[in-house]
Amino acid sequence: MNIFVCIKQVPDTETKITPNDDGSFIETNSIKWIMNPYDEFAVEQALLHKAAAGDSTVTVVRVGGVKDSEALRTAMAMGADEAILVEAEDNLDSYCTAKALKLAIEKSGKTPDLILTGKQAIDDDCLQVPQLLAQMLELPSVSVVVGFEANGNKLTLKREIEGGAIEVYEVDTPCVVACNKGLNSPRYASLPGIMKAKKKPLTQHSLADLGITDADRRVVYSDFQLPPEKPPGKKFEAMDEGQVDSVVKEVIGLLRNEAKVI
Repeated sequence: MNIFVCIKQVPDTETKITPNDDGSFIETNSIKWIMNPYDEFAVEQALLHKAAAGDSTVTVVRVGGVKDSEALRTAMAMGADEAILVEAEDNLDSYCTAKALKLAIEKSGKTPDLILTGKQAIDDDCLQVPQLLAQMLELPSVSVVVGFEANGNKLTLKREIEGGAIEVYEVDTPCVVACNKGLNSPRYASLPGIMKAKKKPLTQHSLADLGITDADRRVVYSDFQLPPEKPPGKKFEAMDEGQVDSVVKEVIGLLRNEAKVI
């Protein structure tokens, strides 16, 4: 069985983000990169499915900058067998990312039996790549998955929807499954796993190797800006009863005319 896991490398949640000089993206030189947290659930589910199914290979695929392969090495340290990196700009749009993943999977020469992803990336929150990839591969897909049971080539998937309700789907493999928090508990990479990961194969392609050009882009980002800083708060003193009416009127006036919330 060939199991593919599509992962993304994102800035650590504690990283201070600043736009780059031309506003086309963020400054990446001083960023600490991590595996997208939702993708950790996908890697763990792939390893669990491999253990249950037997005779399987788990391949992790990432599209992004080559400067740091931390996310791929982490996945292999967790237990994935091999990795594929498609070298690209970190601000590639969802369509190009999905197309690059599709072509990288096809270029591996392996027919996918199961493709797992995180439900979304925590940096851009687009929630598009899993569905686009499934459409390009002409495979069924289920997203926001919090329950996973396999019975041969049939999967029973529980999908979380708004209001706390759960939808249950039965899907034949091959298919694309986008994983959500709560599906499992991702394992930590052990020291032996980290050492083994350094020797596991990592195949690298460029976008040109896959036949992807700038004409494939659907979205071009520009004018990245930080949100405006919040103005300092205002403090009002109304210790005496005689001050209460005037302070209340002033606060109401500010909420109505300045903050415009009432």
